[in-house]
Amino acid sequence: MKLTVNGEERQVTAATLAALLDELDYAPDFLATARNGEVVAAAERSWCTLKDGDRIEILSPMQGG
Repeated sequence: MKLTVNGEERQVTAATLAALLDELDYAPDFLATARNGEVVAAAERSWCTLKDGDRIEILSPMQGG
């Protein structure tokens, strides 16, 4: 299916948000995620199903100084 992940179109096979994070090699411990503008809590990612055309945002903390 085709998703937009962080503004970039991607072709993926994942059916859930948790599976998408695995497929894209994200470490899920320190991430914030959203589907179509709605925040998805970490506990909900495994049953958050994806549909063709969904917009996914994946944010991770950055260190700075």
